[in-house]
Amino acid sequence: MSLFGKSQNTFVRVSNKRKNIPDGVWLKCPECDQPSYTKQVEDNQSVCPKCGYHMNLTARQRIDFLIDEGTFVEMDKDMMSVDPLEFKGVKTYKDKLAADQKATGLLDAAITGYGMINGIKVGLAVTDSQFIMGSMGSVVGERITRAIEYATKHHLPMIIVSGSGGGARMYEGCISLMQMAKTCAALTRHGKAGCIYISVLTNPTMGGIMASFAGVGDIIMAEPKALLGFAGPRVIEQTVRQKLPKGFQTSEFMMAHGMLDMIVVRKDMKATLARLTGYVQAPKD
Repeated sequence: MSLFGKSQNTFVRVSNKRKNIPDGVWLKCPECDQPSYTKQVEDNQSVCPKCGYHMNLTARQRIDFLIDEGTFVEMDKDMMSVDPLEFKGVKTYKDKLAADQKATGLLDAAITGYGMINGIKVGLAVTDSQFIMGSMGSVVGERITRAIEYATKHHLPMIIVSGSGGGARMYEGCISLMQMAKTCAALTRHGKAGCIYISVLTNPTMGGIMASFAGVGDIIMAEPKALLGFAGPRVIEQTVRQKLPKGFQTSEFMMAHGMLDMIVVRKDMKATLARLTGYVQAPKD
């Protein structure tokens, strides 16, 4: 699957009219509207070399960027959602799951497990915005909870990288909403065991995910210009009937108003996580 897939906030492949230039050589950034070589963008961890715009990544790409090669062990990878409400709409829930499973190669919107960051063992969960907008249903909540419980049992730092524009998954109703409390309860036990939890927010992190595990980190960091919040800006404007401030709900706005601890560019993310977890590194098993 292309790295430059479904999101509105992603690079656009530039069609080459000259016959001697293959398609896909150039990409146009939606932020600065400037073209760059595809290879140059990929080598820059999918960040625009002209303006620094951070495009969306899949969960597996993030794991590859963050975890030492060959050390990641995935947990609960065969766990799949069912259709408790027998939900029917434009598409049934079963059809939506099947379509996104085929498109992404994932069974659900989160990958969880443990691995090493610069030699430090951590628990890790990453949500993927390309699978039903990275929304949280029973499987996402259960996978993340089990990963947190593993980190608690082995006294590991826990890192969750959130990228959800969908929040709690409406297809599962209150079962999805219950995952908000379940993940937060697991994180409370993790903290009481003396372990650190670092929440990494990426574009977008919204809804029930932002209102649960993504918003309760001991340290909360975000990539630049990520959209963060509960409801989106347009919904808020329509509700309060006021014009929102410029940059409202971006990482930079949230940082200025005390909702984040730091903004970290992608190329520095692994080193920053290694430094922070290194401060509280537990003795090796």
